[in-house]
Amino acid sequence: MRKFTKVLAAALAAVTSVSLAACGSGSSDAVDENAPVTITWWGWGTSAEKQAKDFMKKYPNITVKFQNIGSASKQYVSLNNAISANSGMPDVAMLEYFALPQFVSTGKVLDLKQYGADKYKSDYAPGPWASVALNDGVYGLPVDSGPMAWFYNKAVFDKAGVDATQVKTWDQFYEAAKKIRATGSYITSDSGDATSGGFYDSMVWQAGGHPFKTSKDGKTVSINLTGDEGAKKFTKFWQKLIAEDLIDTKTVSWSDEWNKALGDGSIASLLTGAWMPVNLENGSPAASGNYRVTQMPQWNEGDHANSENGGTCLSLMDTGDKAKEAASYKLVDYLNHSKEGTDRAYELGVFPSINRILQSDEFLNKTSDYFGGQKINEELMTASKNVLTGWEFLPFEVQARTTFPDTAGKAYAGGTTLEKGVSAWQDSLVKFAKDQGFTVKE
Repeated sequence: MRKFTKVLAAALAAVTSVSLAACGSGSSDAVDENAPVTITWWGWGTSAEKQAKDFMKKYPNITVKFQNIGSASKQYVSLNNAISANSGMPDVAMLEYFALPQFVSTGKVLDLKQYGADKYKSDYAPGPWASVALNDGVYGLPVDSGPMAWFYNKAVFDKAGVDATQVKTWDQFYEAAKKIRATGSYITSDSGDATSGGFYDSMVWQAGGHPFKTSKDGKTVSINLTGDEGAKKFTKFWQKLIAEDLIDTKTVSWSDEWNKALGDGSIASLLTGAWMPVNLENGSPAASGNYRVTQMPQWNEGDHANSENGGTCLSLMDTGDKAKEAASYKLVDYLNHSKEGTDRAYELGVFPSINRILQSDEFLNKTSDYFGGQKINEELMTASKNVLTGWEFLPFEVQARTTFPDTAGKAYAGGTTLEKGVSAWQDSLVKFAKDQGFTVKE
């Protein structure tokens, strides 16, 4: 066991004892499954309360108290505080895939193999399953997934004389970006803001990169952004687009201005996760009927490589209460694996991670008026199949992403190059890792 020696900067509170091998206490004690029990579930968004009500109708002896923390970042602060104090943890926590390794490292996330969750592997798409199957354990069940796809405004692309479905490579994307810019729009946006670290990871992943690795004992991390071929490839390419003013680097993602720009076409496309359609429909209704979706461009013509961007799981926290633990697993299993639970999640707008829905005719044949009648799920399913496995997040990925804007992010304003910014990001990550007691390989 090791002890973190510093408070996680900015967005994080202190995390004390860590052990990647820890999986919490076992579940062998006898539990009366019919006894009344109350469990707490921390998350965000608007659908969870409806899902909790569905569950309580099926299991009336279990009361679920859902607490909407407001946002993922706020929840991570609260969860770290509770773990540090060893008090006040929820029974169930919603966690983004990138954040899961960091919380697993605290030893307070339960390994669901003790409940037989490992037998579910073939039921899920490979990307989300790989994100929860860590260190020979299963530390959550996937809620949704975020295979990367290219969402584009066909009206703007038509005006520029670009057929996005024929843009097969990143070199062709560059040429398309110049044509889009000539119309007064940008092909996409990236301002180096708080979401850009996740986008950078996804793009390096899609380029076949592996800049981060953690040893099985959790004591050694490799951080090699400046030497990894995938990272170098994407960094060089993105710097070219920034330098030539081919992407919008001023409009902050998820701002009102960003939604407006997506609606009026001044930002003509997004490279992002498959969960984006409902956000476009709600945030940029002015573009209804104009959008389409296609596959990500490739680094080599003929390849079909893809990555994930976003997505969440539900995990069980080790509170030491066996009755609550058993009830909490029932909730997680019901919501993320049962037919009733996963159908309901899809109905509420989640992009599914479970193959039963992903491969169904109803899912694949569904059309979208916002996307001009396109069967967008066919494209997104293809994107899901092409996700490369083997990507690893840092065991302090939440912290890593908070430092991206202050290091690599400076390149987007022209103060430095992205190559130098990424190098500064790597330096900050190496220092942080060493301060926390990790052995670091660069």
